[in-house]
Amino acid sequence: MATLSHCLPSITSQHRRLFFRFKHRPIQCSAAAERQALFNRIAPVYDNLNDLFSLGNHRIWKRMAVSWSGAKEGDNVLDLCCGSGDLAFLLSEKVGPNGQVTALDFSKEQLQIAASRQRMRFKPCYKNIKWVEGNAVDLPFSDSYFDGITIGYGLRNVLDRPKTMEEMCRVLKKGSKVSVLDFNKSTHPIAISFQDWVIDNVIVPVASGYGLGSEYEYLKNSIKEYLTGDELEKIALEAGFSTAKHYEFSGGLMGNLVATR
Repeated sequence: MATLSHCLPSITSQHRRLFFRFKHRPIQCSAAAERQALFNRIAPVYDNLNDLFSLGNHRIWKRMAVSWSGAKEGDNVLDLCCGSGDLAFLLSEKVGPNGQVTALDFSKEQLQIAASRQRMRFKPCYKNIKWVEGNAVDLPFSDSYFDGITIGYGLRNVLDRPKTMEEMCRVLKKGSKVSVLDFNKSTHPIAISFQDWVIDNVIVPVASGYGLGSEYEYLKNSIKEYLTGDELEKIALEAGFSTAKHYEFSGGLMGNLVATR
């Protein structure tokens, strides 16, 4: 049987690279659409479930993530995969009324909820948040545009993590930081077993009470398919960041990558 190069002798190496790059695009688009639909479905109860599942601790974790981003008064910052806006609101308090927060997500429903939460808040700083529907692997911003980036529970759910890291590195100013908060993919058997038990016996049953059991069953596999702390540090450095450090906390259940452009 002839090889591809024998069948297409006139195609240049550049065209061949493009062929291999795009031949799986329909599958990726389908998976992205399914994931987008999932987050649209859970949007109405997303915040309530976060409070239940974490016993409110997610608010502490998010404050830690924002602190690690290095955001300060007057900065122009990005909250990527912003969901219903928790990190964006915390960032707005850090950068103040003279700063700017751009919050991007691919779920229109999540963005609508975030915008409605913004309308109900009265601090002047909350007016500095702009909600953008977009794709984490193709950010609609110029190079070296932001003073800091946060992404909470989002990198795990994108289909092309290295490309997302490259995009974050591209739009960050030199010396600025990205803070990536998510479930930790532990390498310790006890932590792995406990995490699985919590998902099977707490998260999925509670979500089922909201009619969203099947939507939250994906969580276990998404963590297993995620990256360990060492792997996150590696893809950050490969994406162009100068330093990268991953921190584990809450008994190894959570993790935060801090990478400097």
